[in-house]
Amino acid sequence: MLIQRLKSKIHRVTVTEANLNYVGSITIDEDLMNAAGIVEGEKVQIVNNNNGERLETYVIPGRRGSGCICLNGAAARKAAVGDVVIIISYGLMDLDEARSFSPKVVFPDEKTNRLVK
Repeated sequence: MLIQRLKSKIHRVTVTEANLNYVGSITIDEDLMNAAGIVEGEKVQIVNNNNGERLETYVIPGRRGSGCICLNGAAARKAAVGDVVIIISYGLMDLDEARSFSPKVVFPDEKTNRLVK
């Protein structure tokens, strides 16, 4: 049996852009993607701490070191610039792997969305 388990999380980043006229997705600073082990095209869940909205979309890489968190397409209606969101990815694992797996959790600076050193 496979179960879905937390794979990684970017905890409390601030939305920097919302682009309604883009085809879809979320653009994430590539430094944050790498730190969390999230890859281009991966499905993620976005939880908006400001309004309680939850949505799923896929990831596209943003400019490295930019702090970019941009909701694109219909997702842009679910958050405003300045909202704080959590970006979550899940993995399918068998029970043994799930019991021993350690997810990557990234806590970037909330004001700049950059990695804290």
